[in-house]
Amino acid sequence: MANTKPYRGLGMEGAIATWYAKNTGRDLTRFIKVANAVVAQAAPGGRVLEIAPGPGFCAIEIARTGKYDVTGLDISESFVRIARDNAAAAGVAVDFRHGNASAMPFPDASFDFVVCSAAFKNFSDPVGALDEIHRVLKPGGRASIYDLRKDATSAEIATEVGGMRLSAFNTWVTRLTFRFVLLKRAYAREDLDSMVARSRFRTCEIALDGVGFELRLARQDRSGVHTRPGAAA
Repeated sequence: MANTKPYRGLGMEGAIATWYAKNTGRDLTRFIKVANAVVAQAAPGGRVLEIAPGPGFCAIEIARTGKYDVTGLDISESFVRIARDNAAAAGVAVDFRHGNASAMPFPDASFDFVVCSAAFKNFSDPVGALDEIHRVLKPGGRASIYDLRKDATSAEIATEVGGMRLSAFNTWVTRLTFRFVLLKRAYAREDLDSMVARSRFRTCEIALDGVGFELRLARQDRSGVHTRPGAAA
């Protein structure tokens, strides 16, 4: 029987979502880093979609620039509510919606850039999600997926978690989560290559960074020429 559950593992709802939002909100460094990377690649005036934005910190940072029409799509109703509240508190406009990454509620060719951070490994249908990203991208549009490397070492994880500014207890919990949950779901480079090859994108670029990677994707432009991931539109 096919797996109809849209995510792997425990759902991020209620108290769990609140706990996650509170702890990740203590240090916005990684969200700002991803937001800056999006701004460096996406042309001003475009539409940007963040898939699985969680509490919305990255999408809000992108919206702060005033250069983009920003949308966020999350499977967690709690996160959608939290993200909307966070955007209102920040005084920015972000269209946070509830939905599934492998069945997005958007028309074809809706966005110029799609970003997903620290969530791809949790999708139960990753190839379906890639196909949906391809569908909602405009011709010539690009996407970046950031996530944990399968081969991240214990020392690299300790350094990553140490920089999160968590309490001693939450540091311990987070390191255990990385070791016994997240690494088991993470993908190796050959897994990513295989999934992309089976998707509508066919090809990709993979850049390594710390404990993670950036999977760079691009949709063919109207002339049929495939835009190189990372190249200017």
